[in-house]
Amino acid sequence: MAELMKLQVICPDRIFYEGEVSMVEFNTTEGEVGIYPKHIPLTSILAPGILTITEEDGLKNAALHSGFVQILPEKVTVMAEAAEWPHEIDLGRAEAARDRAEERIKNRSDKTDIARAETALQRAIARINVIK
Repeated sequence: MAELMKLQVICPDRIFYEGEVSMVEFNTTEGEVGIYPKHIPLTSILAPGILTITEEDGLKNAALHSGFVQILPEKVTVMAEAAEWPHEIDLGRAEAARDRAEERIKNRSDKTDIARAETALQRAIARINVIK
């Protein structure tokens, strides 16, 4: 039996996930990370991407948006702007959001908020990839 740690994923509107896991993976502003039990204490800023939760009986994937993470040797707490299971995502809406973001980036003007458009694109891609 693998060592386990507690994982809690908190969103403003709900506790998205709470349970015992052997590993959790997600994107930070510094890159993709995988966390095992007994990790050194760390805090980091989350970037949009896929949250992969490794439980004793398999993997669970979700789309994870911006936020923060606190990592302790026996517990990981994710405070996310939003997190979505694949069945909660409307693929057509996600693809439309991706197309809009790509169009804003491609045809940018002085008024275009590029950082916002790039974040919207990352969120849309995370939603699409977690379904496929």
